[in-house]
Amino acid sequence: MIKRFINGSDLTGMVLSGADNLQRNEARINALNVFPVPDGDTGSNMNLTMTSGKRELLKNPNPAVGKVAEALSKGLLMGARGNSGVILSQLFRGFSKSIAAQEQIDAQQFAAALQHGVDMAYKAVVKPVEGTILTVAKDTAKHAVAFAKRNNDIVQLVREVHARSRESLERTPDLLPVLKQVGVVDSGGQGLVCIYEGFLGKLLEEAGGTDDRHIGAEAAVALQAPAAAPKLPAPPPARPAAFRHASAQSKIETDHIEFLYDMEFFINRKQSGRTGLRFDEALFKGMLGRDGDSILVIVDDEIIKVHVHTRKPGDVLNYALPYGELTEIHILNMREQHRDLLHEEESAAIAGSPLPVTAEVLPETAVVEEAALGLAVSEVLTGAPADAISAEQAHEQAPFGLVAVAMGEGIRSIFLDNNVDVVLSGGQTMNPSTEDFVKAIESLSAEHIYLLPNNSNIILAAQQAAELSERSVTVIGTKNIPQGLAAVLAFREEESAEYNAQAMSEAVLQVRSGQVTNAVRNTSIDGISIQEGDYIGILEKTIVTASPSLLETCKELIGRMLEDGGELVTVLSGEQAKASETAELTAWAKESFPDAEFEVHEGGQPLYPYLIAVE
Repeated sequence: MIKRFINGSDLTGMVLSGADNLQRNEARINALNVFPVPDGDTGSNMNLTMTSGKRELLKNPNPAVGKVAEALSKGLLMGARGNSGVILSQLFRGFSKSIAAQEQIDAQQFAAALQHGVDMAYKAVVKPVEGTILTVAKDTAKHAVAFAKRNNDIVQLVREVHARSRESLERTPDLLPVLKQVGVVDSGGQGLVCIYEGFLGKLLEEAGGTDDRHIGAEAAVALQAPAAAPKLPAPPPARPAAFRHASAQSKIETDHIEFLYDMEFFINRKQSGRTGLRFDEALFKGMLGRDGDSILVIVDDEIIKVHVHTRKPGDVLNYALPYGELTEIHILNMREQHRDLLHEEESAAIAGSPLPVTAEVLPETAVVEEAALGLAVSEVLTGAPADAISAEQAHEQAPFGLVAVAMGEGIRSIFLDNNVDVVLSGGQTMNPSTEDFVKAIESLSAEHIYLLPNNSNIILAAQQAAELSERSVTVIGTKNIPQGLAAVLAFREEESAEYNAQAMSEAVLQVRSGQVTNAVRNTSIDGISIQEGDYIGILEKTIVTASPSLLETCKELIGRMLEDGGELVTVLSGEQAKASETAELTAWAKESFPDAEFEVHEGGQPLYPYLIAVE
């Protein structure tokens, strides 16, 4: 029986099946990471991103296929983690926009939506690399568009989508030599194939058919079984800080926080009591700007997300009510939060320990229900320009705010000691989501904010957050912790935003970065034979040495890093590093390179016994 159309229920089932299939294969996708490092996390990033989309989709069931796609797109966008997660969110964002107004779609519309998603994803990546998830998506969409012109069966189309994605995945090693060198296919492309496989599986299940759904059959290059995840020891006690720069919040008097109510809520346009009332985003922002700042409005057709700091929460809700039903209303008193923060800083300073900082910068507490407010709807009036900031508002803001990503209590303390206001941690794999960055941005009372991703796999998520935010945000493209530390040390609060952006970017280029970790599988790369459990030394993004001995690996790596000279060597010891080995390594380095200065700090980072920077 031919299936000519899919509706919202069909797409929901396909997405849920695709998300579940991706989750089942998360570990195997992680094992495809080119470098045999323990935090190879493409599968984890894609799974977390897809889980966020799945959660949003389940919250907003709809029979219309366009509305289902929009809900999925919104969840993926805010939950995107890592480069693979951001690209995945863009693929389905374009897909969603292509079918936004549709109740159901046919084969040609489905194929066209896939192509629209590819176009959007390629635009989102500054330097697209072939042989990756982008190539798999592109080849698949191109074939789908051609196939749909001669066959109108959705099931057959999705079967072709799955088959072509597998074929494209098999060719990724021919396009990206490093994949062929280590004998794997692209991990992001494999994740996309898993999603398409889930799509097909759901359609075949409904049609009473069967299909080979074993991931091992999807690539000509055999997948290697993942190594068991390392058991991480508990984090060490926080390192006492001898000196701490005052945070941005400590530079503000509590009473000077004029817009003291931090509000966040959604407007559900579908439930609007006044149908036909057009939402004028500029006008709405202008009304919020009358008595507020830190305004963030994300318009997603039937759902509008609003964030604002205001003196008059009742007025804000009155402005919003004519546009639809208000849900998930959260109101926090920032003066109260500020008093608590200052008290914690004072206590921490006395105790000599750093404040805990987590990825959840805006706790969802003090929930206020609409019915308890007893507010009447006021008339919608013309407002001031949305981006206008009064002199009084500017006075209460610090000039700059810094957000950095790090793992390890010691490294986090170093960042906090050097002007960083918020340190995000995405856990073992250091991958905060787009929404984590957005919340961190909005939590800071600063005129200009810098984001330091400190991981090449996080830069796209940071850039996506900067685009979503209404604030003035600059992303410094730091790819590792040493680069991030170099950037913050180059920061000067008395200088302009432009000066600091340039100075921090230039500082990144002046540091050579190295890291030592354990190999999680056997491999051979760049002529280096690596056995599971070996210590591998990575210079920038290249494995330069491997050995069963931690000290020998560190010595070889430092020697390679100092081949072209260097005045300062900074060593950050991790959880696995022993004090005796660190002392022995430092003594050897000082004797071998007497012209260089060596500094050693307890970083406390998991997975990497040593992180090394040479300037």
